Amino acid sequence: MARGNFSGLTPAERITFRLHTLYSLIEGVVLGVLALNEFVFIKSIKGSPYQLSFLFQFSMVVFVLLIFVNEFLRRTVHKRKMLRTVGLLTRLPLVALIFFPRTPEAYDGNSIYHYVFLLIFFLYFLAAPVVNPTINLFLKNSYRHKNFSRLYSISSSLNKIVMLVVTFAYGLLLDYDNYAFVYVFPFVALLGISSVFIFSRIPYRLPHPPEPAQPFFTSVGNSVKRMFAIVWKNKPFLHFEVSFMFYGFAFMSTVSVIFIYFQEALQLNYSSVAFYRNAYNVGAIILLPVAGRLLGSIDPRKFSLITFGSMFAYIGFLVLTDVFPGYVEWFGITLYFMLMGYVLFHSVFASTMPLLWNIGSAYYCADKDAGDYQAVHLWLTGLRSVFAPAIGIAFYLHYGFMITFIIGMSSLLVAMLISLWSYCKSKKNV
Repeated sequence: MARGNFSGLTPAERITFRLHTLYSLIEGVVLGVLALNEFVFIKSIKGSPYQLSFLFQFSMVVFVLLIFVNEFLRRTVHKRKMLRTVGLLTRLPLVALIFFPRTPEAYDGNSIYHYVFLLIFFLYFLAAPVVNPTINLFLKNSYRHKNFSRLYSISSSLNKIVMLVVTFAYGLLLDYDNYAFVYVFPFVALLGISSVFIFSRIPYRLPHPPEPAQPFFTSVGNSVKRMFAIVWKNKPFLHFEVSFMFYGFAFMSTVSVIFIYFQEALQLNYSSVAFYRNAYNVGAIILLPVAGRLLGSIDPRKFSLITFGSMFAYIGFLVLTDVFPGYVEWFGITLYFMLMGYVLFHSVFASTMPLLWNIGSAYYCADKDAGDYQAVHLWLTGLRSVFAPAIGIAFYLHYGFMITFIIGMSSLLVAMLISLWSYCKSKKNV
């Protein structure tokens, strides 16, 4: 970012940007390790397909708790302390992975370690319904609207650069030692706690005094009514979320199946999986600043056509890989020709989806309501995660990889049609 672009930032924006960027860099290390987590679970720990779906499901289903958490967040005045406490309680259990055995026999059959692993990461993901809306609220409170997506995309780009390097190094380490995760995750736990502590230092000022206290469950009931009112009264936001339901089903029903496809159908090693993830992340890093400026200038529903369409295309190239399975070996990495298309379109998806998913909802509301709108968005994410991952695994077990992928593509097509219809309808009403 050029110096001239920084000169237009307020002092609060400068401080926020520095802390947000440092947080993003550290989280890049955490996410770089987590990027191979599902593959570790099926390859090193020998988890079953349904257990794998639970591992992914836990990362999303926790957002169902936002019905209760949203009211808790509204009542909490000391949000910095809340962030630090949640970060400590949910990330510290990762240290327990140091006690996992380093022999394949320990993970045979229905091993207790499968369930302990799932429990540890369920606790880790419990932070999301508290941390994610609060991060959105802090940033929306500190960044002006005109700078919001631009500054967010820069921090996201740096996050992905670190994630890219760490994922590649971690993949090489796992090929050398399939059980390297037992000493990597305790280190990740400490980094994850420190990143939350750093982000909590962002200056935050309550936009208005807290509302008069009511009994908690009365307030929860009011929170639910407020969430439903947001969706019902704001028709553009309703259309946005309906399209996201179809996209979300496609994503959640295929994401675990793709890892199984890499393992069982393509027989990829850790280095190869890390290569493909890094390759599309390189593209995402290049495209993120462009995507940030684009989201700041067009309607999110129009922007979503790019996101949903790119996912439609990358799943399509997985289907083509099964039809045209040509490949070459290069320094221990298996390069499938059709997966180059998967990498290209996944780059577009990876550069646009973080922006659309994390801050798209904020474009439908006033700054002070950003937390509520993101809470609605995340709660709906949790709702679809209750059924979508398991349905995807059931499709795979009963019909195979290709039918599962084609069903996902069909759901994405519906999502694109809804976004296009809503956008065209809004233009006619102007």
